[in-house]
Amino acid sequence: MNIPSDLKYTKDHEWIKLDGTSATIGITDFAQGELGDIVYIDINTVGQDVNQNDVFGTVEAVKTVSDLYMPISGKVLEVNSVLDGSPEKVNADPYGEGWMVKIEVKSPADIDALLSADQYKELIGK
Repeated sequence: MNIPSDLKYTKDHEWIKLDGTSATIGITDFAQGELGDIVYIDINTVGQDVNQNDVFGTVEAVKTVSDLYMPISGKVLEVNSVLDGSPEKVNADPYGEGWMVKIEVKSPADIDALLSADQYKELIGK
């Protein structure tokens, strides 16, 4: 199970990578494994401010649909357009080509409420 140490995590299985005042967000390797084959990503919050822990989209797998929760407050700047035609990229490379959104960070202090890689491993029992 891949859990990069340079990322922060949520209890809802999203990851975030900060880069100054912007950040990239996706779902974890654990989450994609639990969901199974991902067939559709629905994110229609581009240009919107989304508060920490609010839903910013959904991910649909063969067996379920799950909400995506914003790890920190921010404005959604971009959705990964590759996922429109290839949602399976989330299964194949959740921390790389399978990223979901890029945001402008509104409240950097929100990051303090997130989990480290070690805390996330403990959460999922790995």
